Amino acid sequence: MATRSGATGPAPAAASGAGVKRKAKVAKTHTGLVRQARRINRELAEVYPYAHPELDFENPFQLLIATVLSAQTTDLRVNQTTPALFALYPTPEKMAAAPPQELEEVLRPTGFFRAKTRAVLGLSAALRDDFGGEVPGRLEDLVKLPGVGRKTANVVLGNAFGVPGITVDTHFGRLSRRFGWTTSEDPEQVERDVAALFPKSEWTMLSHRVVFHGRRICHARKPACGACPIAPLCPSYGEGEMDPEKAKKLLKYEKGGYPGQRLKPPADYPGQPASPLAAS
Repeated sequence: MATRSGATGPAPAAASGAGVKRKAKVAKTHTGLVRQARRINRELAEVYPYAHPELDFENPFQLLIATVLSAQTTDLRVNQTTPALFALYPTPEKMAAAPPQELEEVLRPTGFFRAKTRAVLGLSAALRDDFGGEVPGRLEDLVKLPGVGRKTANVVLGNAFGVPGITVDTHFGRLSRRFGWTTSEDPEQVERDVAALFPKSEWTMLSHRVVFHGRRICHARKPACGACPIAPLCPSYGEGEMDPEKAKKLLKYEKGGYPGQRLKPPADYPGQPASPLAAS
């Protein structure tokens, strides 16, 4: 249930970490691991029924550029930067023709702005010259674009074209290892290992749910185990803060009563929208 601050309580189907006596064990057979993984996914769907991509976009080109810009920065900072960017350069043709110094100034807030300027100029030119100014809807075409790897391609395919894909960012990789779905640090191997556990139709939403959980509760350095609604299912329960009250203070975004990352979140998002750059 959402509070006035936008925080949501734990999902009804999952207990909080406070009552967990021992952590779950990773299943020893593939069949057991599939069942365990799919149950975690179902519980995450209860906790985050509003999970979504946390980049603001209105079309495939905007999502592609925003995803490239999100490297080494937060989705929030990208969302605060792209309104001005797309107002000036709304198409691949216009962005490819942008004066580099002007583009650098627009992208400066995202960090590594010179490298990102080169990346979006090259990417936009490739779309203009090789794809008629349209973002291709196939993985094999997307990964040919400058600066576009499998992660970015899967983000675009899943959220702009409805083509299922698993997005292995740092959060997804970390939680996949904590849940026992993989032992690999290699993103492509993680993608293969996790894909073997879930039907293809679940891949995109699974990615959103896992990333949401990693950003809000299951943090890298200090996961909020004592406030985690899926703690009874987690083989890594106990790695983080166990005290429920202390764990609650670690919750982020709508789970902690704070604004989210999108300036224009979906209608069903229970938290507050982020502030524009000038107001942040």
